Amino acid sequence: MSGLTHQDKDGRVRMVDVGGKPVSTRLAIASARVFMNQAAFTAVRDGAGPKGDAIRTAELAGIMASKRTADLIPLCHPLPLTRARVTIEPDDDAQAFLVRAEVATDGKTGVEMEALTAASVAALTLYDMAKALDKAIRITDVQLEEKRGGKSGDYVRGTAG
Repeated sequence: MSGLTHQDKDGRVRMVDVGGKPVSTRLAIASARVFMNQAAFTAVRDGAGPKGDAIRTAELAGIMASKRTADLIPLCHPLPLTRARVTIEPDDDAQAFLVRAEVATDGKTGVEMEALTAASVAALTLYDMAKALDKAIRITDVQLEEKRGGKSGDYVRGTAG
């Protein structure tokens, strides 16, 4: 079981003890893509969907989700977030929306899960708000783009290391 930080030597699940770690500034950026048919994409992009302004609603849902990550992911530490921002931009050529979530804290553990949760819930909210127009909406590429701070160092998707 070496390398699995959420298991003890006997394989039992545990929450990692971060008590001895120093506080540092942590940042994580995650993204997702939401593809839909032309009618749904146009309605959402133009704020004319059947449930109102889907983009702004999804951005707010992502921020709210980032603050509740420890309630959803069993072994996440509850963290006092210093920043949570979700932006959703249309990609007209792909008939898709790019969701980007940026979360920060000053703490003893990182905010990758908070950023990934924010991006996921924002994407799911877009789905919910547009599903009446397109049952085949696809959510793809939920991924960590960048993380800063902590013992393991920085990470940027697409760079060596």
